[in-house]
Amino acid sequence: MKKVISVILALTLCIGCMFSFTSCSEDKTDAKYKIGIVQLVEHVALDAATEGFKQAIIDELGEDAVEFDLQNGQGDAATCSTIANQFVSNNVDLIMANATPALQAAAAATGDIPILGTSVTEYGVALEIKDFGGTVGGNISGTSDLAPLDKQAAMITEWCPEAKTVGLLYCSKEANSQYQVDVVKAELEKKGITAKLYPFTDSNDLAQICTTAADNCDVIYVPTDNTVAENTGIIDNICEPKKIPVIAGEEGICSGCGIATLSISYYDLGYTTGKMAVRILKDGADISTMPIEYAEKQTPKYNKQNCEALGLTPLEGYTAIEAN
Repeated sequence: MKKVISVILALTLCIGCMFSFTSCSEDKTDAKYKIGIVQLVEHVALDAATEGFKQAIIDELGEDAVEFDLQNGQGDAATCSTIANQFVSNNVDLIMANATPALQAAAAATGDIPILGTSVTEYGVALEIKDFGGTVGGNISGTSDLAPLDKQAAMITEWCPEAKTVGLLYCSKEANSQYQVDVVKAELEKKGITAKLYPFTDSNDLAQICTTAADNCDVIYVPTDNTVAENTGIIDNICEPKKIPVIAGEEGICSGCGIATLSISYYDLGYTTGKMAVRILKDGADISTMPIEYAEKQTPKYNKQNCEALGLTPLEGYTAIEAN
């Protein structure tokens, strides 16, 4: 009888262990990667980057394997910081920071959770890294939306060969905007063209500064600037009646107020960022050794409606921006 009881107990323990093991296995299988996305603000370029990022991860891991927490910073750096700190409290597996202020907020919030930036122009400038060599190190990497600035400067003279003075319009709060206009200014001055900086603080003084630039310049250049991207209507309403052409740093801005741009696909940029996330989460890649990645292709594009309004003939090799 004792032997029978012992056998029964042993079988019970074995079955219990089997159920326990099965339960643990199911928990691990059902567990989702938690990814926090802090996006500075809603506009066409950043929205596309976020969608590309999410789709790349879904394509690689499946929709059921990941939980996205997408938060909008409403264009405010302090709000981005609050969001990033909440992600840290929630112990997310990875943070995607969309735009420079979002990246800066995430970097300040954690040195442990992997952070991937996107729609960031120059990581050395954004993170104040001297002699930046292309790899951030630590817990940060990502993708850059930088299109060759020398080629953008060349576009200005190609489209407006008679221009003597170029106004560089940008938000002074965005470090990467300052970087871009400084480079473009230097490139224009090499060509003997006068380049004047027109920084504005936020949307409240944009109209005033833009009007001053349009009254004193032959053409205006705007970089990949999030505040500009949110307020292209203000620029267009000022520059078009004055017949002042605008060369833009990216397609979304160009479609709102420009005549031409050297465009990258922000969706593709986000998709590349998502593939980097998969390598970190699934394959165990060391983010500290992952160099910043760049858009592989830049496409010259023009805004048909604005060109017609200004009486400009599109240059050969430029593709019309598709109407939304």
